[in-house]
Amino acid sequence: MPSLELDPRILGQRISEARKSRGKTQEEVAEFLGYSRPTYIAIEKGERTAKPDEIIRLASFFGRKVNELVRSGEPVTDLQPHLRAVADKMKTSDQFQAGLSAAIDQLQGLAEDYLELEKLMGSPHRPRYPAEVVLNLKLDPTEQAEVVANQERNRLGLGEQPVIELRSTLEWDVGLRIFYTPDLPSSIAGMYAYSAELGACILINRKHPPERRRVSMLHEYGHFLLSTDRYKPGIDYLTMPGRKPANERFAESFALSFLMPATSVRQKFHDIVSNTGDFQVADLCRMKHFYFVSLEAMTLRVEKLGLIPKGTWDSLKESGFAPRKAKAMLGLPSQPISDDVVPDRYKYLAVHAYERGELGDTDLAHYLRCDIATARETVARTLTSREVEASGEEKAFRMPFDTSLLGESR
Repeated sequence: MPSLELDPRILGQRISEARKSRGKTQEEVAEFLGYSRPTYIAIEKGERTAKPDEIIRLASFFGRKVNELVRSGEPVTDLQPHLRAVADKMKTSDQFQAGLSAAIDQLQGLAEDYLELEKLMGSPHRPRYPAEVVLNLKLDPTEQAEVVANQERNRLGLGEQPVIELRSTLEWDVGLRIFYTPDLPSSIAGMYAYSAELGACILINRKHPPERRRVSMLHEYGHFLLSTDRYKPGIDYLTMPGRKPANERFAESFALSFLMPATSVRQKFHDIVSNTGDFQVADLCRMKHFYFVSLEAMTLRVEKLGLIPKGTWDSLKESGFAPRKAKAMLGLPSQPISDDVVPDRYKYLAVHAYERGELGDTDLAHYLRCDIATARETVARTLTSREVEASGEEKAFRMPFDTSLLGESR
């Protein structure tokens, strides 16, 4: 945990932000502490330094962790008020709102921690965001999304093949900050927010299957691409009743078009039919596995492209078809799955900061959102590789990532 020897002005700013995020007035906080309002205001202004026991009480009152209030760096743009404004418009139960509130806090904390690690390691965020997309209301947004998805795949050099390591691709090649959480309500797919300082930050529901999470992160990316949505935070339901607005139809179509490029799907479909003379449910299951999407997404995509009859998915669903059982019966191997709360680059920054002595065990565990034992295991896995030599003996090798390959200067 960072030291409590903190600039009173910075501490006051963080306390003020935490109060506003919780929708509390200065009078309410002063009453909670048992102080006069001027005394509490002096804390927010940095004219009076909050004592350790006061910070602990305030963190509890605001539903924050102490380390969130005592960060040493200047406060960064707060994503929370804008996301809370979106959440407040959702007419839901108190329990649902509590889950959303916890998730919003997590996204803010993770984004700030990411930025802090980058500063600590001298590794600034250098995103490669594409230009904003302006929707033409005279055109079908799903068709525009198809074009944009192809353009984005080409920009990233992905060609027509499936993108299996999608989260890493969007992190390393685009610069998105994508986090997972198990705390979102099950009906929420994810949330998105952007600021110039933190960049594009996405939080995905880890409760959902991997195939669903892949669609969700691209759905949020689709919103980020739109000029109308880039600077406007959003919280997305798993399904939306009624006719969806143009931006939602764009984001949904962008995700499916990116995962399953039309040219690639058509080619694979025609290859199967040419080789076997038919296209069966088993072929559909193999295609779903190839593109690492759900059977529903794959079926609807092939339907939309006019390759199989409309209503095929409805028929499969009504028949009680079980995709996971089909996968086992067809002997399809498992795809690589990462359930980590934090993305790879974030993890590497934390591990190398630990190796350099910039972070202790407790700090590392905080950044990786796990216990100390698991954090140490993460360090070991990240810095070593187990290889099998020609003799058949397995050995562990340390990964010398920081070693220069340029040699000595001449």
